[in-house]
Amino acid sequence: MSDFDAIDSLLASVVPEAELPAPGVRRELRELAGLSKVQVARALGVSPATVSAWEAGRDPAAETRAKYAYLLDGLAAKVIQEPEPVPEPEPVPEPEPVPEPAAAHLDDPDDPDDVETLATPEPCVLCGNPAPQRVAGFPQHLDPADCHPEPAAPPSPEPRVDERPSRASERPKPPTRRAFQPAAAPGDRIGQAVRAALAAHEGDVEAATAALVKKAIPDAMALLDETRKGGRYDVIAHPWMPDILKKQTARGADQVWEARPRWTRPELPPGEHEVTALDINGAYLSALKTHLPIGQLEHSTGFDHDRRRAGVHLITPSHWDHDAVLPNPLGQRDEPGPLWVTEPTLRLLQRLSGPKYGLCEPPEIHESFTSGATEGLLEKFRIALKDARDTAIAEQDEVTLEYVKAMYSKFVSTMGESNYNRELYRPDWMHLIRSQAFANLWMKALKAHEEGLTVVRAMGTDELHVIGDWRRVFPEGRAVSEVKVKDVYTAGEDPEHDADD
Repeated sequence: MSDFDAIDSLLASVVPEAELPAPGVRRELRELAGLSKVQVARALGVSPATVSAWEAGRDPAAETRAKYAYLLDGLAAKVIQEPEPVPEPEPVPEPEPVPEPAAAHLDDPDDPDDVETLATPEPCVLCGNPAPQRVAGFPQHLDPADCHPEPAAPPSPEPRVDERPSRASERPKPPTRRAFQPAAAPGDRIGQAVRAALAAHEGDVEAATAALVKKAIPDAMALLDETRKGGRYDVIAHPWMPDILKKQTARGADQVWEARPRWTRPELPPGEHEVTALDINGAYLSALKTHLPIGQLEHSTGFDHDRRRAGVHLITPSHWDHDAVLPNPLGQRDEPGPLWVTEPTLRLLQRLSGPKYGLCEPPEIHESFTSGATEGLLEKFRIALKDARDTAIAEQDEVTLEYVKAMYSKFVSTMGESNYNRELYRPDWMHLIRSQAFANLWMKALKAHEEGLTVVRAMGTDELHVIGDWRRVFPEGRAVSEVKVKDVYTAGEDPEHDADD
């Protein structure tokens, strides 16, 4: 192949980017077609949040751009119709000329052969008004004074469909944009889904629950899209991720440490004790309220921590001297040295190193991957799930309760590299939400310790074992802010029993 052939081949491979309409037009086309962001996202293989970003001004690239442009062109062809041309009025035929003989007999009305008296008057051929005689076979007035056509009123034009009122006072006024408007609550998606499942399975609770749990992931994403309408921030659903957030092997893990607690008190106080295992309600649901990065993570180095941003950080933690009574905030980690931790873990360590607690030295930050963040990114989503959960508990509706639990737990577990959820790829969010749940459990352990309870065990997101009157510290119940008893058991040794032996 010659140099020119290679150049021609290269030029042939360059395909111009598909043109896209303005961001506002993209949204208008979708809404005019009656399509939701979820429908568009599924057709293009992206997330609803990505569609929101496109409608806000971000452009897709490569093959996705071509598909999006093809969709928008198709929508434009369907929803934008050219106004039909107004047909020209048909020409009005000229009136037939009045025969000359009839006009002559107007001067000679006494000729009985050409004048016929009519029983019923007929329209005069000259003026159109009723004439009682017919002259030469044509209805006419015999007296010229009676023959005077009345001016016809101009015909009223037929109203046009697209005609607008001419006066400003008659024009429809646009809705007033108020300064403070109530937030639009998401529709009763959860209740509708439960009712539909029960109806489809003829009231079979187990079958309806199984069906709802099976579709919990797409339903959670649809609810998220609903609660993000009108949101202040456009979320990037599939951003670039640094290597530390990518799995090292197919079945392996990435390099981020979530600080999951697996701690049991080394020694109990002397004597025999009643231990209560408490279950923390809705741990992952509460953890949705955490500082999440909105956009793509950006790299930085240095000790400074910007609390307006969130992400993952490479730190060297300080030594923990309280393992005899409280778990290490980093969890049980055997390897020493620097490690990558999430935003909730870093903030917990900084909080514990502050003047209020003074339990450790502040961690040393080496580098970070962060983005601008907000704590309320998933707040409407969380509240919608929490309200549905509270209502289900009040109404003893176990179907809805299991459905909601599956929605938020699967939402968290599949937003990373999962084949079950391709609408959202945010492994950083997954790590941060899970770490926030671990940090929340750790703070409950600290609260129990400060209130005089003996902390015996802290495990995962929702298991806390204590000795003492826990009801004066934690409210009991099934609400998210409450705890319930999982187990009660006896631990330790009775000194009198040992003496008898």
